[in-house]
Amino acid sequence: MEKVSIHPYSESLAPYFLSINREWIEKYFAMEPFDLAQLQSPCETLINPGGEVLFAKWQGEIVGTVGLKKMSNRQYELIKMGVLPKAQGQKFGLLLGQAALDWAKKQGAVKVLLYSNSILAPAIALYRKLGFREIPMEPGTYQRCDIKMEYLL
Repeated sequence: MEKVSIHPYSESLAPYFLSINREWIEKYFAMEPFDLAQLQSPCETLINPGGEVLFAKWQGEIVGTVGLKKMSNRQYELIKMGVLPKAQGQKFGLLLGQAALDWAKKQGAVKVLLYSNSILAPAIALYRKLGFREIPMEPGTYQRCDIKMEYLL
């Protein structure tokens, strides 16, 4: 199998952040205003405030992506992790997740949070495999989320 490579955000890769995430969000949920803001303008909403978007490239194609939203100097939120259906099961999500955690650690973070929905069982299993653990969810954070997890760096 050809090796997957992880790439940082660039304007040329930005359309994949939208297309890959739109596919899974619309399959299970509906796009919310914050989704559109993050996915259509990642530079303004994530990169410029100190976050990052990473992309997985395999066989010459971008097959997955994940974002990191800066919450504070010591904390990030893992957001919008998606892998194309045809590339699922190849451990690209695991590689993206680990790359995101490594990136956050290099920025001096001590904690990475994520919000998800329990119907996304494969994603929850992946987060647990990465070392995230479930913590209490505060009300009113995200409409579609029913689970909160954290990873302590």
